[in-house]
Amino acid sequence: MRYDQDAQVVGEDLKIPVPENVADAIRTLIRWSGDDPGREGLLETPERVARAWREYCRGYEDDPAFHLSRIFHEVGGYDDVVLLKDIPFQSHCEHHMAPIVGRAHIAYLPGSYVVGISKLARVLHAYADRLQVQERLTSEVANCIWENLKPQGVAVVIEATHGCMTGRGVRTPNVVMKTSRVLGIFRDDQKSREEILQLIGA
Repeated sequence: MRYDQDAQVVGEDLKIPVPENVADAIRTLIRWSGDDPGREGLLETPERVARAWREYCRGYEDDPAFHLSRIFHEVGGYDDVVLLKDIPFQSHCEHHMAPIVGRAHIAYLPGSYVVGISKLARVLHAYADRLQVQERLTSEVANCIWENLKPQGVAVVIEATHGCMTGRGVRTPNVVMKTSRVLGIFRDDQKSREEILQLIGA
């Protein structure tokens, strides 16, 4: 799978060949779960699941830093916080491969330039479309913005529910996990930290 400069999937073929060993692994899982991979409803399931996981994990073929490479210096003297709230995302936990569904809030205090706001969401999705833990996802997004935009400060807050908790194990629905990562002035200055977290609503 390849990406254009706006990180859209180009020419993705939903019928890409699935290696037989991958399909066999999924058949084994179906059989081990108690069903028959040879019954009518499951005949094409191994190929569907394999292609779905290629899509779920397309972030491995995406470079998050690339989305921050086009910057803008002409901002009319703007020198305050840029905040993108309630960015929906879906990921999968690396422990049970269960869905992580949530929203992210990304803020930064620009240095000498800004980036298009859609690129912040693209950075999030590039990391979310991988096997993840929420803590690492939060840090990766913040660190990528910090290292590539060179802002005065970065704040990332993620709120999500975890299928490994709601659909198995303790089976506790409607529990939201919240993580945050602040860098630069938002970390070093307590007042700035409080202001940005209040702005985000964290």
